[in-house]
Amino acid sequence: MDKNKQGIELLQQGNIEKAIQMFTEAIEENPKDPVGYVNFANVLLSVGEPQRAEEFLKRAIELDDKATAAYYSYGNLYFNQEKYPEAAGMFEKALAIGPETNDLHYMLGMCFVYLGKNELSLPYLQRSVELDDKDTEAKFQYGLALARAGVMNEAIRLLTEVTEADPEHSDAFYNLGVAYAGKENQLEKALGYFNKALSIQPDHILAGNGKKLVEQALKED
Repeated sequence: MDKNKQGIELLQQGNIEKAIQMFTEAIEENPKDPVGYVNFANVLLSVGEPQRAEEFLKRAIELDDKATAAYYSYGNLYFNQEKYPEAAGMFEKALAIGPETNDLHYMLGMCFVYLGKNELSLPYLQRSVELDDKDTEAKFQYGLALARAGVMNEAIRLLTEVTEADPEHSDAFYNLGVAYAGKENQLEKALGYFNKALSIQPDHILAGNGKKLVEQALKED
């Protein structure tokens, strides 16, 4: 079996030392193949060594400036350091080279979310969901982005799908509560969602606050 593939399997099994050994051998045997450098960088990122990882990613890009995986990993490196403009730049390069993936669109969308550019995040999060309808986290984030944009009915539909796919997703229930609290004559429904979020996560502060506000509003009616 290819040593890069073996290394990836070992990494997935949590055997980091063996994975490093395999990726090292892959680089030694094929020093001009960027794949080994990208894989080694991903191991270094997973063990919290971003500076060393960056050296391997730079080398991968020197060897092949069309190495999508290198730009994607570079984007993750910057994202984890909260350098969102730099991360977005790397993800955009990866996307320009292709192929497009659910993860790539999701990460690019999340860069714009954290940059406070909600409108820019929407097409990427939407495409992420289109590419993988089973990705509940992408669907959740797309639902939130739609809610921020005021597209409430579609946001509610997506957040409801998230709760159906993941009945323990307290944040999705909380945000459904927020959405219904903002709709006319829907306070009882909003309260139900806040209660559901709290039943899953009793220390959910936002859901607790939402519940108090809705209960107060219902008393005043």
